[in-house]
Amino acid sequence: MQLIPVILCGGSGSRLWPLSRELYPKQLLALTGEHTLLQQTALRLSGIDDIQPPLVICNEEHRFLVAEQLRQIGVEPLGIFLEPVGRNTAPAATLAALHAVNLDQNAKIIVLPADHLIKDTDAFQKSIKTGAKLADTGRLVTFGIIPEGPETGYGYIKKGTSYPVESCDAYTIERFAEKPNAKTAASYLADGGYSWNSGMFIFPAPLFLRELEQHQPDIYRHCLKAQEQSTRDLDFTRPEREAFVSCPSDSIDYAVMEKTDKGVVLPIDVGWNDIGAWSALWDVGEKDDRGNVTYGDVLLHDTTNSFIHSSNRLLTAVGMDDCVIVETSDAVLVSRKDQVQDVKNIVTLLRSQNRQEATLHRQVFRPWGSYEGITMGDRFQVKLITVNPGAILSLQMHHHRAEHWIVVKGTAKITKGEEEFLLGENESTFIPLGVTHRLENSGVIPLELIEVQSGSYLGEDDIVRFEDTYGRVD
Repeated sequence: MQLIPVILCGGSGSRLWPLSRELYPKQLLALTGEHTLLQQTALRLSGIDDIQPPLVICNEEHRFLVAEQLRQIGVEPLGIFLEPVGRNTAPAATLAALHAVNLDQNAKIIVLPADHLIKDTDAFQKSIKTGAKLADTGRLVTFGIIPEGPETGYGYIKKGTSYPVESCDAYTIERFAEKPNAKTAASYLADGGYSWNSGMFIFPAPLFLRELEQHQPDIYRHCLKAQEQSTRDLDFTRPEREAFVSCPSDSIDYAVMEKTDKGVVLPIDVGWNDIGAWSALWDVGEKDDRGNVTYGDVLLHDTTNSFIHSSNRLLTAVGMDDCVIVETSDAVLVSRKDQVQDVKNIVTLLRSQNRQEATLHRQVFRPWGSYEGITMGDRFQVKLITVNPGAILSLQMHHHRAEHWIVVKGTAKITKGEEEFLLGENESTFIPLGVTHRLENSGVIPLELIEVQSGSYLGEDDIVRFEDTYGRVD
């Protein structure tokens, strides 16, 4: 019986703005160490007996970033499924379960969010083995976190009667509870019968599908169609779009776990944190003698119990207490630490004003490398473009802008109209408006060039692609 990890890599992490953005969300950031949260999730599975490579469910916009981050840590996924739209965790898990039973009719799947921190890997792996033993008895297992305090940012699970399985301290599920207020959270903690809802599960894939078909047949029906009519795109699997878009949006808890009589909760203590807000990073961070957690070039005076993160420049604070300050190249957040859950309201406001700070950083990652905005004015903008060794951009043209390219590092292979030529450091070329062009780094070091755009419209949607290594041809 195969044990298949399913890593859910959707979500935007809006409470961690301005570091986390829609097109570069928190699960793809290295917030608590050298590896990103996604990479940590994949790496902590290493060493579990009989476990398969992970199956990853992610947003279409993140596909190349996800694939590259897994490649960097030497993990070759069982597959990467691209959701055309977000539909919460139940449809994502359903796609994974359908794929798993196609591989093995008796497969078990472990559902893991990609954006959680788990400090005790050994305890986590032991919990997975215990959960697998419970699943083998025909149960849908959810992992409850033994609470450390009256947390208002998590949902809760109320345990019922003991579920006697050898060496397993598991319970039937009496009920799920939404995120409580402070008074209710304190009562849950005093009761002793509640766990934090981790959003992690392990269950036999066929059993999950049967329970889903019984309790949420619309989700089952639409996901089955989306899976059966899925297509391959390079190393990715695309579920049929119309069927998946028509699928109801629901969580695993609401769709199945609150309705089934086969659910059990396994309370665990693994050093878990869902990194749901900046206060969580203060909780898990290394503090100085005044209770401050700092990253980057930070100088403090008379400041206590604060989280301060600088990405690009010197950041100073004087006389601050219990605050969060986060600086990026294009935005600064200042908040009381006890109000950081409301950062999502700023993101909502940015989106209502169609501001790109809600979705993009100045540095934007592409499958071939990245570009970073340096400055912008009326009818011009300047970018630093970095092309990875061996990478090639699409053959393209623009209707509204011309471009100057100046190589500052490496060697560029240029296609311009019918011409092909090389540019070395300190050499440049001009791409007139409407001329077909392409940029390639055939060298072994990153290629860096300055691009100066000029024209009546400079939006990223002014691109017509004719050929593309990454399947983005118009």
